[in-house]
Amino acid sequence: MPIVVTTPTGNIGHQVVRELLDAGKFLRVITRHPDKLTDAVRAQAEVIQGSTDDAEVLIRAFDGAEAMFWCVPQSHTLENLLDYYMRFTKAAAIAIDQTQIPRVVSVSSGGKGLAKNAGAISALHAMEDLLNETSVAMRHLRCGSFMENFLWQAGAIAHQGKFFYPLPGDYSIPMVSTFDIGTIAAQWLMKQDWKGVQGVAVHGAEELSLNQSAEVFSDVLGKTIQFQQIPPEVYYELMLKHGSSPAFAQGLVDLFAEVAKGIYQAEPRTLETTTSTTLRQWATKVMVPAVAKYSAQMSD
Repeated sequence: MPIVVTTPTGNIGHQVVRELLDAGKFLRVITRHPDKLTDAVRAQAEVIQGSTDDAEVLIRAFDGAEAMFWCVPQSHTLENLLDYYMRFTKAAAIAIDQTQIPRVVSVSSGGKGLAKNAGAISALHAMEDLLNETSVAMRHLRCGSFMENFLWQAGAIAHQGKFFYPLPGDYSIPMVSTFDIGTIAAQWLMKQDWKGVQGVAVHGAEELSLNQSAEVFSDVLGKTIQFQQIPPEVYYELMLKHGSSPAFAQGLVDLFAEVAKGIYQAEPRTLETTTSTTLRQWATKVMVPAVAKYSAQMSD
């Protein structure tokens, strides 16, 4: 029986694929663009071509499978944030009901029960609620802030030695690498003895403020990097200049406003919710080459 993986070329999905293939699992992956898969994945996994907002595609992929990794693909050009997430989730719910795939592991966000109008975080919690209306076992990974989100500002870090958010610099939040999220997801997908519905917090190795993050970036990049808090309306305009739709940009503004209220405290940190990758390790592996790429473009 295969394990189904959505978004197999995404930041989290490709990690799930790697972990499961390394463990010798039979995979079925869903993608609109099979050419973006590596040769190794195409050789070892069954590939279903199509979009994960298409219930018929999902039904074909879920049929006879033992578990499924669910992740709504990110889009920064969406027109309505909640409608976008619900379009994918409604298709998933239809396919889950029809195929009765036994277990589903989804990527959600921390803050369940506290977040009110938190952009994508609230949309992910709505996703949880809709998926929970099916009768299969669910594990929703309620993650902290993705370290990979810093990559949106790799150019500013390279060009200006600064990065910008509408958050206080001294406010600490849990930061987690998508590497670790993928590992946790794969572990749950390979287990066969769990039932019911449950949220699983994934907090990363530590909670850091943006000022502390700037210190980490300074150390690994070998130059002074500063964090600068900016007003929400300035951040909104900044995201528009980066090609985001108004709906996506406003969703981020709403998200940060709720994060500043402490919504991540909804899931207390424990030994089990603490993963291994530190921001320093992530920055050394991912941020350093990203900034180097922008710096090279400056000198061309």
